[in-house]
Amino acid sequence: MTGLVPEPFRAAVSTYAAAAGESGAHWLTRLPRLVAELGRRWELTIDGPSRHGRCALVVPVLRAGDPAVLKVTWPHPEARHEHLALRAWDGGGAVRLLAAEPSRWAMLLERLDDRRDLTSEPVETACAVIGGLLRRLGSPALPQLPRLSDHALRQVDHVASGAHGIPRRLLEQARSLARELVTDPEVDARLVHTDLHYENVLAGGREPWLAIDPKPMAAEPAFAVAPALWNRWGEAVASHDIRRHLRRRLAVICEHAGIDAERARAWTIVREVDNAVAEAAHAGPGADGVTVAITIAKAMND
Repeated sequence: MTGLVPEPFRAAVSTYAAAAGESGAHWLTRLPRLVAELGRRWELTIDGPSRHGRCALVVPVLRAGDPAVLKVTWPHPEARHEHLALRAWDGGGAVRLLAAEPSRWAMLLERLDDRRDLTSEPVETACAVIGGLLRRLGSPALPQLPRLSDHALRQVDHVASGAHGIPRRLLEQARSLARELVTDPEVDARLVHTDLHYENVLAGGREPWLAIDPKPMAAEPAFAVAPALWNRWGEAVASHDIRRHLRRRLAVICEHAGIDAERARAWTIVREVDNAVAEAAHAGPGADGVTVAITIAKAMND
């Protein structure tokens, strides 16, 4: 399997510390054998060069002559329940799960057109698609999933640590909003794709657009609007009115998803301030990621 693992993927994953019991470097040593074993298990034939994201190797394959992809993920908590979400959605608005080996962090998925995602669409059109998918994918929550209410309270603790360079009023606002938002009885009610941005929606054969790579949570869809704001950031800057541009994105998503825009704005502030604290701790208070997160949080304020 020479060339199975692209060098940029190998270089990135080799730096990952153990998240679910295994470091990236150790996982890489057994990845080719794992792909071979799964190929025999599911009777697969490799059908092209591997692709990858930040944490998963995606191998185009044929099974009984039908195209599919084998996705093998470096073990980390955010991916633990991906197969459960895809099984629950059963192809309705999301890539279809064909088979799964959860203990090996592996899935066999239908093959979509990875040459076309929503970054190729006008941003308002793309936001309308994301809103429609959020509406469709908001099925009842699964009991195994992490809950937004618990996650948000951990965010409160994280934000409380603060960071140099982040406005104190934003830190205090994020803590206050999180505590208020989790009191809603529906905060953990839905199965939500919490990372539904433009690159995580691919053109599909049976539907125009299908979601991939969920980070599923028992949550409310309003929590999931933020990734569509921090992605395609260059277009927000080029608009020369970042606040208006981002508020328009949010409005389009909420309209098509049936989401309360005020809750979406509030959750976006919470997420962005949390992102800013994390990025400042990792890369320093002057990092671009900190500036972007603070800018978005400010744009969500009246």
